[in-house]
Amino acid sequence: MIELGSLNNPRAAQGFIDYLKSQDLQGELRSTDGSTVIISVLPEHFHQVQPLWAEFTQNPNHARYQQASWEVGSTQSPLKYQGQSLNLVARFKALSWLNQTVSILSIVIYIAFLLGGFETIYTTLQFNPAEPLTWITPAIVHFSAMHIVFNLVWWVSLGDNIEKQCGKLSLIGLFVVSALISNWAQYLMVGPNFGGLSGVVYALLGFCWIHSALNPKQPALVSTAIIGFMLIWLVLGFADVLFIGMANWAHLGGLISGMAYAVTTSILKTKSHN
Repeated sequence: MIELGSLNNPRAAQGFIDYLKSQDLQGELRSTDGSTVIISVLPEHFHQVQPLWAEFTQNPNHARYQQASWEVGSTQSPLKYQGQSLNLVARFKALSWLNQTVSILSIVIYIAFLLGGFETIYTTLQFNPAEPLTWITPAIVHFSAMHIVFNLVWWVSLGDNIEKQCGKLSLIGLFVVSALISNWAQYLMVGPNFGGLSGVVYALLGFCWIHSALNPKQPALVSTAIIGFMLIWLVLGFADVLFIGMANWAHLGGLISGMAYAVTTSILKTKSHN
């Protein structure tokens, strides 16, 4: 194998490997720390892969790589870690404590619901204006397998991108602010019967969108295709034409709060440099 380059984002690197596979090319990921990965390719594929690698480094978050992961990717990553295959568990361990904690709490609560604890747990975590902690807790409550999988996939992916480019404090601030704003928006417009991380996910999307627009020289945090898809999903939710009920006001509140957070942090950063 010939070394092509390295990357400090295993998830994005996995997308590139899956994209190569979709083009009938073979690559391999190796790492010694589970964070920085080395991308290698077969000698006979090297010249074909070089321009694809250059294109990838310009925009590692392009939708084509995520699409390739959906189409040809597997749950077992080809990334080699200390001589062993780095699977999804190892990749999860490489995430920050906040990303892990929110994901684990959401999964544990959902499992507890399935085991018969819905009434007691939901009553405790349900939004209550008189209990400040419940202004945030609805974000970790999910009602179906599709609901939790969809939200956690985006939470892990977008959250990891934000932390790597903007720092851990950005994700912490985004989570707290967007959970508060999206949950209050849904409560004020509809009532307390809701839950899910999607308000926060929309905040991450809004932040990625505006941050990338304000920092065009940096790699895009999210592709325009994903932004378009999520905005269409938001509109369809308000149009009430989908087969599932959604916390539309939480989505809108989250999106706006994430966009505002990106603008605010940009202004503060500019002032601190003056």
